[in-house]
Amino acid sequence: MINKVFLIGNLGKDPEVKTFDNGSTVAKFPVATNENYRDKAGEWQTVTEWHNIVVWGPAAERASRDFKKGSMIYIEGKLTTRKWQDDQGKDNYITEVRAVVTRKLDRREEGASGINMPSASDEFPPISAPKSEQSYNAPATKAPVVEDDLPF
Repeated sequence: MINKVFLIGNLGKDPEVKTFDNGSTVAKFPVATNENYRDKAGEWQTVTEWHNIVVWGPAAERASRDFKKGSMIYIEGKLTTRKWQDDQGKDNYITEVRAVVTRKLDRREEGASGINMPSASDEFPPISAPKSEQSYNAPATKAPVVEDDLPF
């Protein structure tokens, strides 16, 4: 079974941080993701989904220091559901993303557009085949060209 969540979105407010008596730290914050689509009339519509994020330990401390309302961030974690009772004894539930990996996706400096992710101009070390494949000398063949009707 798999319980894995990947999100890229914007913080709805600064993280709320709490430190417990035992020294552990937790940060909670909402993240908004958007989905765009065309409706039946051909007009663009945007649907915003809000996600409750929970981060523990050193990642919570980094989040409180680095994340601010409006920041674009990457979240990787799992879905969890908590249950609690209010003062009247009524059961309440909340579904949260317990983040394992968080990363701020800053806008590039110097007025460039886009987010701070690898681009074609970045330098990467060359990738070489494993030694077991380097000694294999397969005959060179040219892949057939297939025409399709895709618009890209």
